[in-house]
Amino acid sequence: MSMFEISRRTALKSGLAATALASFPGLLISQEAVTPRKKRIKQSVCRWCYQKIALDDLCASAAQMGLTGIDLLEPAEYAAPRRHGLICTMGYAGGGEIPEALNRPEHHAAIEAAFRTNIPLAAKAGVPNVITFSGNRKGMADEEGARNTVAGLNRVKKIAENNGVTICLELLNSKVNHPDYMADHTAWGARVMQEVNSPNVKLLYDVYHMQIMEGDLIDTIRKNIAWIGHFHTGGVPGRHELDNTQEVQWDSVMRVIAESGFTGYVAHEFIPLRDPMTSLRAAVDLCDV
Repeated sequence: MSMFEISRRTALKSGLAATALASFPGLLISQEAVTPRKKRIKQSVCRWCYQKIALDDLCASAAQMGLTGIDLLEPAEYAAPRRHGLICTMGYAGGGEIPEALNRPEHHAAIEAAFRTNIPLAAKAGVPNVITFSGNRKGMADEEGARNTVAGLNRVKKIAENNGVTICLELLNSKVNHPDYMADHTAWGARVMQEVNSPNVKLLYDVYHMQIMEGDLIDTIRKNIAWIGHFHTGGVPGRHELDNTQEVQWDSVMRVIAESGFTGYVAHEFIPLRDPMTSLRAAVDLCDV
């Protein structure tokens, strides 16, 4: 029997899975080998954290672990997860760069043009979400930045609504990773969402970033779940494994998300310090509440 004829279940039983996955990205996934999940939390994984692993290999491993999709892919990559029964759960679509985005009107036209091109591509590929950012303050008051961000999102929300795709504005920390970033507190983001008032414009609530900035995760998520369209994970401090070396009680956070009726996706965005697929599986197991 050739290696291509060995099912993933057989490979797992014989201890050959790691070798088979690394050497043969086209190896088909046996449905019997897929780890069953409770599906109260639809989990995904961010591509950029696993750059040394070929995208098809990452998709194959994610599918076997029972994940739903791959996060943060470029338009040319949107279709790749489909080869493995997954979806791209959030895509890049030209929503600006972290320091230069919606809080400055001079960026609005370029973001709108990119969204007009790429959001229909996302819809065609079954990508439910695309990402955007506030931009840095650079001396601008938060009040002015909020008004500008609302205006920018109002320009593009119909594109999202007409295509059934959600634009997600990411909340990031300005304390450790992104100094001067404006959307660094949930209250600022929730206010913007309320004013835009579109079912297709939401927040990307990054648990790692918001734990650093404000903590109080469970109560904040409960109070603002109506404005949240997507979640990211990451161990605090360091954005590494979701384990006993960091401070977030992930199973409790996931239960609150599940009990809220949230139907979107939770994507793992941590940088593994150990074997990446072992660490990812442990995170997926932990969050499968």
